[in-house]
Amino acid sequence: MAFDQIKMINQLRKAQNELKKEIIEVEAGDGAVVVQITGELKIKKINIDPSMVDLDDIEQLEHWIEIAMRDGLAKAQEVAAEKMKPLMGGLGNLGL
Repeated sequence: MAFDQIKMINQLRKAQNELKKEIIEVEAGDGAVVVQITGELKIKKINIDPSMVDLDDIEQLEHWIEIAMRDGLAKAQEVAAEKMKPLMGGLGNLGL
């Protein structure tokens, strides 16, 4: 393997490790639901503020969770794409 390929693989691994540490936080329902998602698109945490939830309207809570999950995943994908973008051009040279 050429030095450039090894260097590119190391940069890719470094970017992936950075994405593991990246936390994207979004909320829905004025903070009733807060979702944290890593740069690897994994759910880290979901917080629900019980004082803001009407147990007689669980559909509203479900809606807020859906919104927070959708928005959080979209933002996490943007962060991941931005971090990986500089490396994507070099991956073609690796035959990946």
